[in-house]
Amino acid sequence: MLKTRLISLVKDSVKIGSCISRTFLSAEMSQPEPIVIDPSADHKGTLIFLHGLGDTGHGWSDAMYGELSIDTYKYILPTAPAIPVTLNMGMKMPAWYDIFTLSEFDREDGPGIKKSVSYIHQLIDTEISNGTPSESIFVGGFSQGGAIALYAGLTCQKKLGGIIAMSCYLPLRNDFPASCTINKDTPILMCHGSSDPVVQFRFGQMSSILINGFNPTIKFKTYPGLAHGACAEEFRDIKQFLTQNTPK
Repeated sequence: MLKTRLISLVKDSVKIGSCISRTFLSAEMSQPEPIVIDPSADHKGTLIFLHGLGDTGHGWSDAMYGELSIDTYKYILPTAPAIPVTLNMGMKMPAWYDIFTLSEFDREDGPGIKKSVSYIHQLIDTEISNGTPSESIFVGGFSQGGAIALYAGLTCQKKLGGIIAMSCYLPLRNDFPASCTINKDTPILMCHGSSDPVVQFRFGQMSSILINGFNPTIKFKTYPGLAHGACAEEFRDIKQFLTQNTPK
């Protein structure tokens, strides 16, 4: 069994009803400013990475400084607004969209998903306007954030460098393949623990099979024994994915 390394705030995010991180900004703020980590060498790529339910951008900053650190990379870590979450008895918490159940995903918050996707597309457009070529921009995320990253990356009208989806599934699956027009051959890395009790392994696997039907570049990596978290091997795979697909 792989030794898992759960990031502290990611661990909190999968405990429905648990306390929100003290780094969380006011619930009255609709869209907190993203955390930005600038490269320490010549800028070659940008990763926009989305946290999971109940977390914040701060929750993944240690990984970007540590396991996923690439000196030529800029990291943008947005924080979701606080919204009522049905699964959390209607209490407000940082969420990219409302969640009704973890057992099936037939009932989905379409408007909430598309609102968050629009925000990610805006972040991509801003990064392009700041001088970063679109093919040097990657989108990724964990759990709920990974779901948004998948949808946003596949539907983006700019050619991206790649998409990273950790412990998640493709939301609004009936929108595809029609909604994917530009990024049909964009590299995609999906990562999922075989023992995930939150987003079941089969949901990630089924999503990868669906996506493979219109984007055969997708790679689905399984981590035996891993629950709803991240491990050292997964971080190495993601870092390798970034370096291999960064334009020279």
